[in-house]
Amino acid sequence: MARTGEDGPKGISCFIVPKDSEGLSFGKNEHKLGWNSQPTRAVIFEDCVVPKQNLLAGEGEGFKLAMAGLDGGRVNIGAISLGAAQQCLDTALDYTRERKQFGKQISSFQVSQFKFADMTTELVSARLMVHHAARLLDAKSDSATAAAAMAKVLATESSFKVCDEALQLHGGYGYLKEYPIERYLRDVRVHRILEGTNEVMKLIISRAVLHE
Repeated sequence: MARTGEDGPKGISCFIVPKDSEGLSFGKNEHKLGWNSQPTRAVIFEDCVVPKQNLLAGEGEGFKLAMAGLDGGRVNIGAISLGAAQQCLDTALDYTRERKQFGKQISSFQVSQFKFADMTTELVSARLMVHHAARLLDAKSDSATAAAAMAKVLATESSFKVCDEALQLHGGYGYLKEYPIERYLRDVRVHRILEGTNEVMKLIISRAVLHE
């Protein structure tokens, strides 16, 4: 993306820049809380000349292209969050059925059962919202943008809570890297930031509601 015109979104254009372009370089690999299997680096342009034929769509269409891709990205982040949360739920179920305290399975205690009820309800609700947003997106519905924002907020918030409760059900073991829960918790945390923060999603949702 580069500014080729006036201030505001209409002055932004989108270009394809080959990786070996002169003036294009990448920063150091960042050390992150999670998502460590994916490298993250700054993209640096220094006197990088890009040919006019590398322009995508028309001049000033860059912001529109970026926004068009974000709805699908938000549904995708929601789906990824659900996968992590489901794995944490399944892992916690297995652990609490095997682990015993006071001679009983941890899963037999009412406090654990209530946690599992809440976790499952959160997960099923978020999954339905993600599926709903995906259908609207496929149908190119006018309400797809707001639905994708709702799905992203609900799925990422709910999934983080499910992962956190799964760690709690593991007790001190959940905090150890020997167990997988802590990694899922670290990985899903950034989902509330990616593809637009959840605070921005709430702005999108509220505008859609107020303009109806």
